[in-house]
Parts: sequence; C-alpha cells; structure tokens
Amino acid sequence: MSVTTSALLEHWSDISAPRSSMAHIKYISRTSLERLRKINHFLIGAFQRSLSDIRENLSSTYLFLLTDADGVLLAMDYSPDLEDEVKQSPIRPGMVFTAQSCGINAISATMEKNEPVLLPPEQHESPLFQQWHCYATPLSVGINHSGYLDVSTINADMQSELIAIAKLIPAHMQNSYQSLMSSVPTEKPSVDFTERQLTILEMISKGLTVKAIALKLKIKECTVNHHKKVIFNKLGVQSSTEAVSIASRLSYL
Repeated sequence: MSVTTSALLEHWSDISAPRSSMAHIKYISRTSLERLRKINHFLIGAFQRSLSDIRENLSSTYLFLLTDADGVLLAMDYSPDLEDEVKQSPIRPGMVFTAQSCGINAISATMEKNEPVLLPPEQHESPLFQQWHCYATPLSVGINHSGYLDVSTINADMQSELIAIAKLIPAHMQNSYQSLMSSVPTEKPSVDFTERQLTILEMISKGLTVKAIALKLKIKECTVNHHKKVIFNKLGVQSSTEAVSIASRLSYL
C-alpha cells in the first residue's frame, strides 16, 4: 500500500464515527436501488465497459462514481490499491450525492450548474472528500440526460490526467451504450397501468393539480388521489416528480 493510500485509509478510519457534518448522509433503500439499477442497466453496463477498456492505461490512484440524474450512486470503480480504503469508507451504491445529503461535492456542484466542475479538496464541505481532487460532468448517454460521472484522485499532480480521463469516458460510454442497445433485445419493463391511470399520469406530468385533474375528468378528487397512490405503488415512488421521472425513462410518457 502506498503512503498516499495509507494516509487515505487513516483519514477514512478517522471519520468513520458520526460527525455533525456527516450525520445526515442519505442512502436510498436496497429495493429502490435495485429498481434504479434495473432501469439504468445499459448506462451501468456502458460505464463498466468503458472503465475496463481504459483502466490498464491509468498511471495513478483513481475513484470513479456513476450516479443517476438525481445524484444516487448507481455504480463505482477504483484502482486496485484503493480496495481496502473504499470498503472502509461510507461510499457505496445507494448513497445520495446531493449537497443536502453530504455537503457540497463535485457531483452536487455539477448538478446545480449543469456543466463540468473541478473541485479541489478544500472546497468539499464533507470531511469524507477532503483529500480528493474531483472532476464531475453531466452524462448524456443515448438521447437523454442520464446522470453524472465523477472521476477523483488523491494525487494533486494528476489533475491534468484527471480532467483528460473524465472528458474521455462519456464519449466512450456513448459508444458502449449504443453497442449494448443494438446487441441486446430491449424490452420495456412492464407496469400494468389502466387507461385511466395512464391518463392521470400524463396530466400529472403536465403539472395539473388533483383538483384540476378531477374537474377535467369529471371525477372526485378522492378518486384522483386513489389513482395517484396506485400509480406511485406500481412505479415504486413516493412523489409526483419521481413518478414522472421514472415513467419518462420507461417510455410511458
């Protein structure tokens, strides 16, 4: 183990006990994570294939993170010499990388700005990332905005290589994604919506309130709320925003 990675292990071990700045880190449930992974399986596959192709050319210690469009960590990869350190860190799939969850970080910053962000250690709010140089960028794989990629190193001298790698991976992922899509028969995950539920789902996506939907369909508001509850249960979500997001990805909208 190198001196740098040894120091990182000591750093993460040092912050493993809850602190006020880390106590609010959020993770989604295992069930929700599995659902997101199923929805984003081509994106994850493209990420893994791209890293497999470039890993042998890396000359330093790197951590790679892939989140969905809401900042939920879907997959991660790292240099072999980081295995013990990463296993002892709080970073794992299902972690939410918004600023509200874990303080300002490269992913939360690029989510806010919708552009690539380079964040040095001193600009991270959470002590978890305060030895990392991180470059995060939005991902558009396929035809839609898909999520965010973060490439991080603990070596300040590798900043130029860090940015080069982070700029290379999205294009590589796009090619891998298209290859996966063309080689594997794709089936839309089946959700058994009724015609009325699809109508209400479309109205929700247009921003209509429960009262407006009830008036338009000439039904009671309690009936609309019942349909909404059923729709949320079928999609495994808890809000209209989530429902519209998942339904769009599944091509129901």
